[in-house]
Amino acid sequence: MNTLQLKGNWNIAKGKLKQKYAQLTDEDLRFAEGEQDELIGRIQKRTGDTKEMIEQVLNECFANDTNSAGTRANRESRFSTGKSKE
Repeated sequence: MNTLQLKGNWNIAKGKLKQKYAQLTDEDLRFAEGEQDELIGRIQKRTGDTKEMIEQVLNECFANDTNSAGTRANRESRFSTGKSKE
């Protein structure tokens, strides 16, 4: 996936997030590669939802995107921080 496609997919996901969480701003949804924890933290602070709920919502935004490259498993884990729940 090239940079233009990735940016387009993120813009679609941002729109879906804003529909679900009207209180989110563009600054809240600022995202750079490798900063998943920061993004999730900003959304969590603004909405009060759990980290797991926010990861689920983010993954659903991308899972419904038919233009996204990769397998469903790759899309579903895109925003997982990889830390165990233990």
